[in-house]
Amino acid sequence: MSLEAFLHNLHYDIDKTKPPDAVVDWEDGPLAYKLYRGLPVVPLSPEVPLTLVGGDASVKPDLRHMGHFLWYIFGLTQLSQSVPASNSMIQNMGLMQLYRRFVPSGGALYPNEVYVYLKLEDLPAGVYHYDVAHHRLVLLREGNFDSYLARVLGNRCDVSACFGAVFVSTLFWKNFFKYNNFSYRLQGLDAGALIGQLLEVAKRFDFASGVYFQFLDRAVNHLLGLSEQEESVYAVIPLSVKPATSWLANRNEGEGESTASELCRELTMVHHDHYVRSRRVKEFPMLIKMNEASLLESFRPLLRMGEEKIVHCEDQVVALPRVKRLLYDLASVSRERFSPDGDFVTGKVSQEQLASLLQEATASFRYRNDLDGAQEAPVSRVSLYGCFYNVDGIPDGAYHYDSAAHTLRRVRLGDHRLKLQQGMPSDNVNLFQVPLCFHVAGDKDHLATALGFRGYRIQQMEAGMLVQRLLLAASAIGIGGHPLLGFDARLCDEIYKMTSEGITSLIQIPAGPYRPCPRLVGELHG
Repeated sequence: MSLEAFLHNLHYDIDKTKPPDAVVDWEDGPLAYKLYRGLPVVPLSPEVPLTLVGGDASVKPDLRHMGHFLWYIFGLTQLSQSVPASNSMIQNMGLMQLYRRFVPSGGALYPNEVYVYLKLEDLPAGVYHYDVAHHRLVLLREGNFDSYLARVLGNRCDVSACFGAVFVSTLFWKNFFKYNNFSYRLQGLDAGALIGQLLEVAKRFDFASGVYFQFLDRAVNHLLGLSEQEESVYAVIPLSVKPATSWLANRNEGEGESTASELCRELTMVHHDHYVRSRRVKEFPMLIKMNEASLLESFRPLLRMGEEKIVHCEDQVVALPRVKRLLYDLASVSRERFSPDGDFVTGKVSQEQLASLLQEATASFRYRNDLDGAQEAPVSRVSLYGCFYNVDGIPDGAYHYDSAAHTLRRVRLGDHRLKLQQGMPSDNVNLFQVPLCFHVAGDKDHLATALGFRGYRIQQMEAGMLVQRLLLAASAIGIGGHPLLGFDARLCDEIYKMTSEGITSLIQIPAGPYRPCPRLVGELHG
């Protein structure tokens, strides 16, 4: 199968991404976290703050603060026990016990891992793995790697001005065992949700950050000691207490550039033993093939990214009420965030609630990255559409949210819940009880023209980042949202008249009031 056909099936023909006779071996599933063995460890303080209402810029980053920072990004936060619904695909598992985090993940499998390069006064400089299960750091390679990392990033970052960097990777088997090749789509979205949470937490700690999607992959993986046959880094996020404008820079073409192979020769190869739990790890050749096609051996000129595409809407524009940015405690909102299944209940949403939700999701989404250069996201490559029902003062219909004008541009009037429900292969969510059904949209070619096959995973990450902002905003106004990939993208594209405009629906997020879920929950924090 060609890579183009593979990506097409991931989006439009999900059933073709896995063998028809595939059976999930739940008994042999991997752990949801990576466990290194035989390496030095540094415990992190379990006494995490229970509120995040703003950082203290005068406080220098230290090990204690980094522990809090990492826990709020990706730490184990909750033990949840529940009985799967009668229509669930995993009803044969009996009592379902999950360790949850503040970010959503398909099947709560969390295929991503977090690594950090740190230069703190109370910690040996080096590269560490964040051991989620034990809330500690595992030392992978000691030393100062400023020069190495700067060249990995194409000399577009003054790493010496940063106290560290976060590496977000994907460990392929962690959700391939359940979702087969479809896991490739989930892995990018899950990585994006993690990055979205990271950027929000960084704001509360007064850390400046920037996301690098383009880097010399093999050199980064070599630094961390990762085997690209099982795991690869998707994004690098430097952290600093200095403004990003002073260290995030555009690249000077051809100036002192290195290749991945040259950089790898500078460092001794390391192999670290880690525990997976699965006795039999199946092969995933298409994931490896996609990853290899996305790698950068050297930097190439970046083509200009296209402007945001918007469907031709009807003349009617609904002006949303002017609202102030939401002020909320990220710690509390993260704890309250919940993805309802059959727990949505019929209820109205006010114009003010919808306006706050849309404004907060898109305003908080602006971030610095290497695709836009030193500017802070001047062009959004993903955007929000929605089918709304029973919203006060807004006719039922399909709309595009114009974040610049803070208006809804009507695409098509009517109640589209039946069509949307028919487009879901599973009936785990009753859309007739959901007033808001959002769709994140982006280029149909998945940025391939400018970024090649790497563009697909970047687009999925940016979609996941916007989804996480939407979920946090929903939690802040007291409603729930549930990201879903089980939906008919063609049908949604037709509803929004996207088909001829070169854009497509990337993910569906029903949102609205919900009732408490019957489950036993225990919070995991000091």
